[in-house]
Amino acid sequence: MKNIKYILICGAGMMGKNIAFVMASNPSYEVGVYDLYDTDVAAGIRNNTKELVAAGAITEEELASRLSRISFTTNMDSELISRADLVIEAVFEDMDIKRETFAKLEARCRPDTIFCTNSSVMSPSEISRDLKHRERFVGTHFWNPGHLIPLVEVVKSDASSDETARTVMEVLASAGKEPVLCRKDVPGFIANRMQHALWREAISIVERGIADAETVDKAVRYSFGLRLPQLGPMENADLVGTDLTYNIHEYILKDLEDTHEPSPLLKRLRDEGKIGFKTGEGFQKWTPEQIQQSKDGLNDYLVKALYGK
Repeated sequence: MKNIKYILICGAGMMGKNIAFVMASNPSYEVGVYDLYDTDVAAGIRNNTKELVAAGAITEEELASRLSRISFTTNMDSELISRADLVIEAVFEDMDIKRETFAKLEARCRPDTIFCTNSSVMSPSEISRDLKHRERFVGTHFWNPGHLIPLVEVVKSDASSDETARTVMEVLASAGKEPVLCRKDVPGFIANRMQHALWREAISIVERGIADAETVDKAVRYSFGLRLPQLGPMENADLVGTDLTYNIHEYILKDLEDTHEPSPLLKRLRDEGKIGFKTGEGFQKWTPEQIQQSKDGLNDYLVKALYGK
């Protein structure tokens, strides 16, 4: 593996802070954070990780140790940029902003500095289109909340070298993440393709009057959703047998939702301003207390699932 010591996080928003916290878990790394605007990165990390500290999943001493390995700058000509061995970009999901950011980085970083873009949907091939050294560029899709969800999808562009992808996978693993390699640059990468295939069918069930939204969620939570962390779909297919899986698919697939356009129900909700937690109503109605309970419940669940706390 290429020797990595200095890691730069470009963008100090919520994801950028969380990624910095993750990378600083390995004492071998010194982490720099760059942003256009002056940001209290330490305070942001403390706020984002308060559930971990409260649950005893991380001590105050360990948090302080990680923060001591994180530096911040608003100066693009800072040594934090020029010395970087690996850069993880976490700026806004805007193609022009991302391309402009990497153009500035390429002018200041070494030719062998590895570049990573944290995007949930944007093509690393398109983002890196204008770079001179495209072979050292990959996508790194951290899932939100980035300091809790273990998965990071490492996405090869149409020009990424195997060595670059392998090095990034090893760096992420050394920081406690579970990296997976997406060999082809396709929309949605790996996990989002599966997630939105499920969402498409779930919305269709509501739209067709088969069940309401609350029932759909309950059906997931109390059936296959319980076993997914232990038994993935491919292992499950082998468990029941590819012969049985074939027979089930031969019967059911023709009736599953396969539209290539967003659901008319989803469009109507959007057009009526019923956009979910933001307005208090989407597929279901939500009080402020229920919204907060949902958000807090997710983090509490993840801390318990991952740390047993």
